[in-house]
Amino acid sequence: MGNNTPNNNRIDQITSDQSLIAGFIKHASGLTSMAILGATQTTKDIVATLQSRIDSARAVDTTRAAWQVAVQADRALRDKTKTFVSVVKQSLLATFAGQLDALADFGLTARHVHVATPAEKLAAAAKAKATREARHTMGSKQKAAIKGTVTPTAPATSSPTAPAPSPVQPVGTPAAPVPSTTQPVTPAAAPIAPAPSPVTPAPSQTATPIAGAAPRVS
Repeated sequence: MGNNTPNNNRIDQITSDQSLIAGFIKHASGLTSMAILGATQTTKDIVATLQSRIDSARAVDTTRAAWQVAVQADRALRDKTKTFVSVVKQSLLATFAGQLDALADFGLTARHVHVATPAEKLAAAAKAKATREARHTMGSKQKAAIKGTVTPTAPATSSPTAPAPSPVQPVGTPAAPVPSTTQPVTPAAAPIAPAPSPVTPAPSQTATPIAGAAPRVS
C-alpha cells in the first residue's frame, strides 16, 4: 500500500514518483489526459514531469558524493600547506615591517605589540607572588636551608634458632649412634712444685769431750 504523503527523505520521494510513473504507464490506455492546475496535461507530459523530479534528486545524490570528496580533498590540502602559508605570512610581516600600506596589499596587518601599563605590571607581580606562596615554591637558597634528618634505629637482634627435631626411629630398630660433637678436653698441666732446697744440718750443741779431761761430777 502506497503512501499519499511521502516523507521528506529523498529516497522516499524518488520511490513515490516512480510509483506514480508506473501507474500512469499501466493505465495509459484508459487515462490519456488529466486537468492539472486549470490546464489539460497528457499522460506523457505528467510522466515527463515526474521523471524530471527523479533525475534531479539523483543528481543531488551524485553531486553530494562529489561534494564530500571535494571537501575532504580541500581539508587535506589545507592541512598539508598550513605551515607553508604561515611561514609566508611571517616573512611578509618581517619584510614590510612598519609599512602598513604594503602589508594591506597582501591582506595583512602590522603586528601589535602590547605594552603593559604600570598597574598591569604590579597586578602581574602580585599574582605571581600569590601563586608561588600557594604552591609553596621556594628559591635555591630556601631549598638549601632545608635539610633532612635520619632517625637512628636499633640493630635487629636475631632470635635463637630452635634445634631441629630428631627423626623418630621405628620400634625395634636400634638407634644409630649419635656422633659426639664435644671436643676432647686436654687436661691442663699441673703446676710443677719447685724442688725443695737442701737443708743444712745445724751444728750440734753437744760439747765434744776434751781428751785427758776428767769428767765433771755434779
